[in-house]
Amino acid sequence: MDLRRIPELWRRLDVTVRDLPLGLLFAATSFLPLLRGHETQLGDLPGRPLDAFGLGILALECLPLAVRRRWPGVCLALVSLGFALASLGRYHMVASTALAFALLSAGANLERYRGAAMVVLSIAYGGLAFGLVQLGSTEGVGGFATFYLVLATCWGAGAWLRATRAAEAEKRRRVAETTRAAERTHIARELHDVVAHHVTAMVVQAEAARYLTAAPDRLDQALQAVGDTGRRATTDLRHLLDLLNPEHGADPKTPPVGRLLTLVEQTRLAGQPVAFTEEGTPASDTGSADLVAYRVVQEALTNAVKHARSSPTSVRVHHRAGDITVEVSTEGSAPSNLAGSGRGLAGLRERVALLGGDFDAGPRSGGGFTVRARIPAGSPS
Repeated sequence: MDLRRIPELWRRLDVTVRDLPLGLLFAATSFLPLLRGHETQLGDLPGRPLDAFGLGILALECLPLAVRRRWPGVCLALVSLGFALASLGRYHMVASTALAFALLSAGANLERYRGAAMVVLSIAYGGLAFGLVQLGSTEGVGGFATFYLVLATCWGAGAWLRATRAAEAEKRRRVAETTRAAERTHIARELHDVVAHHVTAMVVQAEAARYLTAAPDRLDQALQAVGDTGRRATTDLRHLLDLLNPEHGADPKTPPVGRLLTLVEQTRLAGQPVAFTEEGTPASDTGSADLVAYRVVQEALTNAVKHARSSPTSVRVHHRAGDITVEVSTEGSAPSNLAGSGRGLAGLRERVALLGGDFDAGPRSGGGFTVRARIPAGSPS
């Protein structure tokens, strides 16, 4: 048997089975001669030998510890009863220390009627102290008060553990919610980037085809372009959905790197004249910079087709050792509500900022619209 599996096998056991050894340990220590004279007692009454009735009380004090986490209220009630009987019966036992552990577990695990449990236990303790005094106890008020404070401290320690666990659970819940929100934002952003560009191109191509009925060859080319764009959209969406599958082994950062020219050609087929320039040599490790650069160009071309159809557009991409610079400029009049609004440009600004880059989008002084981004290469995703 592999000894390294013992902790795992132990954790698989029922919680009652895992908690029982503590109670058995308290019962066993009550018979150790070494601990004689160190028993837990209240009342300062002369002790008596352990008889059959005392063994029953011993079991009542120890065995309920097996359910201290499953049924903490039941455990506390039974152990408290055993402690009271042991004190009134003058059975001085190490097992009486189990009351402290029962209080600690109840303070940590009791879910309902916590205030009522504290009140009932306090009243019961007062009744026990009165009974011990009637039996001739010389403990005194100070002794009873000190013992009560010890018991209250055990309960308070359990309550502190409970509060700590609750705070940790709340922290994990907030982290999980933040993570889910970030994932939803990421998915929405990817869907926007993939769908908006392709659908915009298809709409423009389809509208252009309406005016080509007298030129069958050009009409066939236009419809072919619509079909090609639709197939590319389907492929990109399928790729995105694959990445959402937890069993999918592909790198979710993998962008359509090297497809900038394809992106430009697709935009040209939509009727947008685009000049494309790419300079420099990409860094060996660009991290997420390639994907973000692709998305910047994609979003800028999509906006150009939507808002400045048929206006000359230029795309310039410059690779350097430490970053990628992208600039997309469109001539003509720029819509006043384009910059910084909507999912597209706002999402790009967030993406670039996360990588520590710079992003700017706005009208040009001489007319038109320009999107610029400087994206550090090799930054973590």
